[in-house]
Amino acid sequence: MEWTFAATGVGSVPNLRVEPTCRLILDLFPEIPFWPQFVNLAPEEEMVPQFSEGLPGLRTGKDGKTLRVSNESLEEELTRFYEAFLNEDVEAFAVSPDHARGLYAMLEMIGDASSSGNGLIKGQSVGPITFASSVTLEDGRYLLHDPDLLDAVVKGLSIKLLWQARTLGRTGRRPILFIDEPALSGIGSAFSAMNRDRVVEALRETMDYCRGRSNAVMGIHCCANTDWSMVLAAGPDILNFDAYGYMDAFLLYPDEAVRFVEGGGTIAWGIVPTLDFHGDVTADDLQARLEQGIERLSGQGVERELLRARSMITSACGMGGMSVDSVETVLRLISELGKRMR
Repeated sequence: MEWTFAATGVGSVPNLRVEPTCRLILDLFPEIPFWPQFVNLAPEEEMVPQFSEGLPGLRTGKDGKTLRVSNESLEEELTRFYEAFLNEDVEAFAVSPDHARGLYAMLEMIGDASSSGNGLIKGQSVGPITFASSVTLEDGRYLLHDPDLLDAVVKGLSIKLLWQARTLGRTGRRPILFIDEPALSGIGSAFSAMNRDRVVEALRETMDYCRGRSNAVMGIHCCANTDWSMVLAAGPDILNFDAYGYMDAFLLYPDEAVRFVEGGGTIAWGIVPTLDFHGDVTADDLQARLEQGIERLSGQGVERELLRARSMITSACGMGGMSVDSVETVLRLISELGKRMR
């Protein structure tokens, strides 16, 4: 697909008012609106618990955010889980309204409005590696260390993505789904329980399951530095990275990036900072920074116009850790940069 710097957002926001936030997103991103995750509104909106419903053996901590595996009734829960998965009972893996207020509000707003733009809508989900790196077993280790439960997580998140794709598709727009994987920054370290091949396999299985049963465009978002050749080997349609903070690190993989673009892949440049946002960055600054990255990558052999056609604009990461006042500024910068680059 050709995107030519289409703009959209990553996901989380600190806002507490659901409808005004969704309306702002629709106004600024009519071509590719995204549904926001209201991480300060309820613990269930946090990235990991938000997508935990329907997965076997999970129990929520007192803070409502941390998850652990309980061995009590685990065997029975695994049996029910695999029965639902093998029967492709997608509704058994739905994300409920109290876990994703932004999703349901956005669906209602788009349903009440006439469709415009290029008929796309963006959603997101925590990825299997980040999920399994966040949930603890009864012995204190992370779920990542249990191959059987990791398999259930991969399959569970895969079918939950399919539910999301079909749900978003009812708007008449084609869904774009980003798998959020900040934990990929730790792969390859001495503390990682997974090797490169298993990471690639898990990511590929998650995307292929949804892609093979829907018309969803699948992306991977990682807001930290990682082995980008590993991420690209998983086969995403879109790669979304923090281009503000890690441009140089990403461009250490020029051959892989060029092959990705020439093979039909799209780079979503997360050029608007979030964690490093201080309010003094301008659209001129960010445009110059992005143009420099485009020039450096096109200098490695990919045709410049092809690269521009297969580029998108996003923020560097989610905005959940920012102040509410800064969110609108960041969203407007993303929108403005998309227009400038087009």
